[in-house]
Amino acid sequence: MSNSRAVRIAITAGEPAGIGPDLCAALKGRTNAELVIIADPKVLQARATALGLTTEFQPFDANTSAPISVLPLDTNAAVVAGELNSANSGYVLESISTAVSGCHDGLFDAMVTAPVHKGVINDAGIPFSGHTEYIAEQLNATPLMVLAADSLRVALVTTHLPLKDVAAAITHEAIVDSLSILNNDLKSKYQIESPHILVCGLNPHAGESGHLGHEEIDTIIPAIEYAKTLGINATGPLPADTLFTPRHLQNADAVLAMYHDQGLPVLKYAGFGKAVNITFGLPIIRTSVDHGTALDLAGSGQAEDGSLHAAIDLSISLARSSTISNAA
Repeated sequence: MSNSRAVRIAITAGEPAGIGPDLCAALKGRTNAELVIIADPKVLQARATALGLTTEFQPFDANTSAPISVLPLDTNAAVVAGELNSANSGYVLESISTAVSGCHDGLFDAMVTAPVHKGVINDAGIPFSGHTEYIAEQLNATPLMVLAADSLRVALVTTHLPLKDVAAAITHEAIVDSLSILNNDLKSKYQIESPHILVCGLNPHAGESGHLGHEEIDTIIPAIEYAKTLGINATGPLPADTLFTPRHLQNADAVLAMYHDQGLPVLKYAGFGKAVNITFGLPIIRTSVDHGTALDLAGSGQAEDGSLHAAIDLSISLARSSTISNAA
């Protein structure tokens, strides 16, 4: 980030038939950042009109400063709120790629993503497992999905896998890599000097000494012990049903869960509507909302905007922290 301008945040509006355009159309400017919405202005204007907003969408100009502006991309087909159209899948991916390249090239200091619909992108014949994986591929990086709600941060060793495939994906390398990325980014992004990470077991009761599975004994414990030799302060494996209690969490900076629905239900219960998805392991800052496209709410004025605001505020904080750290 240049010291001569405010933090500049790119915001992708996500699936055009979902609530992403609603949330972006209703955004208010911030005094501490420039917000650049990457979207089709026609879609934003139509959604603003449906919501009774009189928003004017100023075109983005990299050489001028504006609280909110729009970097225009054209959708490929007509957009109807609540009705998916696979013809617009290319537009959705282009908006993400535009934000990624802008962050990589220094045009933006961070990116925030509104929700996309994985199914309709795959229906278009484009293999797509999620934002996290797509952005990481663009940057040739190894990603780690982390969700945060207030002081609770939960990272995932595996993300969007069928449950039947999870155990095979829990490898020594995957755990050590996840712990290393989590440890490094807690230091660099959050300035936590010596992060303490709690690690979940895979099986009930963390395997109960092998009586309920051997993954803890064969894989997870050796991986944690190896991570400790790298200087990582990791504790576990702990039973997931008792790890998420105040007694354990009070001295922890993050939790590493083995799979998606082990860690995220707890976090979303604790902070739904204000939780933020952060991708660790990238050379850029990326945050996202913690919810889906909510097609049934698109254009209704009923969409909750708390998570998007939390994601924007966190991206601003991380961008400023990164700038301070780099200047130190």
